[in-house]
Amino acid sequence: MLPSMDSWRFKLLFDGECPLCRREVAFLRNRNRHHRLAFEDITAPDFDPGKYGCTPGELMSVIHGVFPDGRMVRKLQVFREAYRAVGLGWLLAPTGWPGLRWLADRGYEWFARHRLSVGRWFGRRCDTGNCPIPAPKPADHLPKD
Repeated sequence: MLPSMDSWRFKLLFDGECPLCRREVAFLRNRNRHHRLAFEDITAPDFDPGKYGCTPGELMSVIHGVFPDGRMVRKLQVFREAYRAVGLGWLLAPTGWPGLRWLADRGYEWFARHRLSVGRWFGRRCDTGNCPIPAPKPADHLPKD
């Protein structure tokens, strides 16, 4: 028996026009056997960023995730939670350790700003031409990372 669609423990809000993002989502979907991780494409035509209290620019600047109770996390914490939801939390656990966390978070911030260029290095490109990455803006309503 399949679990209900409401049984997710964490939802990943991802940029569906980012080739590397799509690849990561495909990896996670393949490991999401217990349906504990939900996915929502923030570039889908019917996506409403207002339901998360965010602007499209905020959501495009860094990755976001949400718990069923509405709590949001950003940046590398999203990956730690997503991997935990599919049973691979141990892979990213070190990125949350003191000392390594700061370094990993800075690495993610660099990647987030340059993800399209990085994708091109690996033969991935934005096919739609709608993949700009806005400059990050402070998000007062989200916890500080």
